[in-house]
Order: sequence, then C-alpha cells, then structure tokens
Amino acid sequence: MHAALAGRTVTAFRSSLAAVALAARRQRIAGSVITAVEARGKHLLVRFSTGAALHTHMGMTGSWHLYRPGSRWQRPAAAARVVIEASSVIAVCFVPRVAEILPAGAENAHPSLSQLGPDVLDGARDAAPAVAGLRARGMDEIGAALLDQTALSGVGNIYKSESLFLAGVDPVARVESLDDATLLRLVRAAMREMHRSVRDGTGEPEARSRGRYWVYRREGRPCRRCGAEIRMQRQGPMRRSTYWCPRCQPATTP
Repeated sequence: MHAALAGRTVTAFRSSLAAVALAARRQRIAGSVITAVEARGKHLLVRFSTGAALHTHMGMTGSWHLYRPGSRWQRPAAAARVVIEASSVIAVCFVPRVAEILPAGAENAHPSLSQLGPDVLDGARDAAPAVAGLRARGMDEIGAALLDQTALSGVGNIYKSESLFLAGVDPVARVESLDDATLLRLVRAAMREMHRSVRDGTGEPEARSRGRYWVYRREGRPCRRCGAEIRMQRQGPMRRSTYWCPRCQPATTP
C-alpha cells in the first residue's frame, strides 16, 4: 500500500462510519497528501500531510484492497467501511475491527499503539528486543506469550503454531523454563516466516508447499516430519487454538 499510495493526493475520502467520516472532515483529509503507509504489528497507519493518520486493525475478517477506477471490487460495496481515492488508485478497507482517525500526536497516548512490543517485521531484524519482551512474560506459556502484542507484535495464530514447530519448542512450556538461546531461535523462526510470507505475497510459510501447513489445523493427522499425531489445545485468556507435534516439540522440564 505504501508503494501504491505514498506521495499521492487524496481526491476523495469516504466512510460509512459516522465518527470516521466526521473526523476526516475535521482533519481535512480530502486534499491532503498521503505521506506513508506503515504496519505496526497487526495495525496499519495511513499517514497524511496534515499530521493525522487513519488507524485500522483488520481483526479476523477485515482486509484492504487496491483497485483502479472502474474496476470491479472483489467484495460487496456494502462491506466497505473506508474508501480513499488518490488519483488512479482506490484503496478500500472492508469490515475492519478498528477504524479511526488519529490527530497529530495522538499515537503516543493511544491505548493499543503505545503498548505494542517490537514488530516481528521490523526491517532491522534485531531479535534481541523481542526476546526481552517474551522474557518479561516469565510465568506465561510460550504459546500464549507469542500472541501478546505487548511482548512481540505481529504474530498471529497461524504463525504462532508454525514458528513453535519450526523452532522445536513445546507450546505449553513456561517462558521462564526456556533459555535465551531457545527464545532467540523461536523469535528468528517467527521473523523468518513472516518476512517470507510478505515477500511471497501469499500469507503462507515458505516451509510448506502451497496450502500445506506443518501443524496448523492438522489435529489428529500425522506430522509431516516424524509421523506422530498432531495435537491441539487452547491457550491464553482468549483460548486460542495451538497445534503441535509432541515428538518434534518435546515437553520442556520446568
């Protein structure tokens, strides 16, 4: 989106969300220039020359699409919550979990954005801050800690299970039972898989052929590496599903 939108003038801004539409008028979004589009963990910020930013979070069902004027949209117009027209590009945000206009300077006090941990897609690829963020969750199970966006931002449920498998880490192990070398190996696995998915534009790990996960959603089926039966259990306050191989990811001694 940054490549498609940055530097373009907003010729029209529409939103079916009353609060967003009102804030966009107050912040003079129409007529401004898009200065950047940035991902911060699972959050997306479209920045404007006025200093304001459009903040969206896709949740499980939302998505951003880019279209040319006159082209057919892949989702119904009724599902569009924000539409940004910028010359020959139309950016459409469908059913996000969060959509809001942030005035200049508001990010530092934002209840979610200000609490985000190191981004797994940080271009610097420095794993040390993420290891430190996980280490601070010493009593948490590592499978739950990986989804804590204040510890490490950007990892979702698929990459949690896939990264734990690739690093050979027991998902129910307490963080405090894992040494720094293990946490470093895990963080690097998550960074590697996320960067590959962005590079390939598929949202899928390179470590498997298209449509074939190592463990995710494979409960009761044989492990692709060793043949053991894949297991699943729910973790954390949101009871998110975690898939793992008990042989490739042996239990860690407390």
